[in-house]
Amino acid sequence: MTTVSVGPAGLPSVGELLRDWRRRRRLSQLDLSIQADISTRHLSFVETGRSRPTPEMIIRLTEQLDVPLRERNTMLLAGGYAPAYPQHGLDEPELASVRAALRQVLAAHEPNPAVLINRWWEMVDANAAVAALTDGCAAELLVPPVNVLRLSLHPDGMAPRIVNLPQWRGHLLSQLRRRAEALGDQRLRELAAELAGYPGGEDHSVSASDVVLPLRYRAGGQELSFFSISAVVGTAADVTVEELAIEAFYPADAATSAALSGPSAGSLSTS
Repeated sequence: MTTVSVGPAGLPSVGELLRDWRRRRRLSQLDLSIQADISTRHLSFVETGRSRPTPEMIIRLTEQLDVPLRERNTMLLAGGYAPAYPQHGLDEPELASVRAALRQVLAAHEPNPAVLINRWWEMVDANAAVAALTDGCAAELLVPPVNVLRLSLHPDGMAPRIVNLPQWRGHLLSQLRRRAEALGDQRLRELAAELAGYPGGEDHSVSASDVVLPLRYRAGGQELSFFSISAVVGTAADVTVEELAIEAFYPADAATSAALSGPSAGSLSTS
């Protein structure tokens, strides 16, 4: 039986965590040692627990491995050090300017839908135009925290009105699985397993006439077509801020643009 060393509070050791992230990034010890400008021998000693890394060394290695801030704090704790990156609630004063900027972006995107989501695709905020997409969804799916992937693919959510459901479902599940693997996040793995059990199939093909895979959606007796763009705060030094993303939907054709901005736009939220 293999003996597993653990860090404080039952955490795996810092060496094990580093090794897991290195393998997740598909790097050899030599690759990482060159990138971090340390000896392969030292890195090997850190991974096997023969050498205790300093907090500066942990941060250097995690930067090279592109480890998210949440997991960097976990690794520092496993090494016996205090977390280096703060984590504030979005409603706390420290994030007031970020919160205001994000809400300004959401509002400026109207009449097109846009949502602010966290690491687990939970809706943190949204603009008024999102109502055109959520109208008709089961009330329990709209109880906070609303998971936008569950809302999209659940048979009592948006799924019945997604015209190209197999393609859109395949796209979302691929995104979710990649993020779960990249982050090693069990919560995301469980979400992926749940959503994979919903009906709708998976089709990863794209029509030759499409520049990007659109979301084709029935609303107010019309078929709307959107493509999406994700944006993040590029210089985040706070765990909460790093995990936020704005998912903005843009009209993929002139008919959708006219439907959203025209005088009858309000009727789109009526199924």
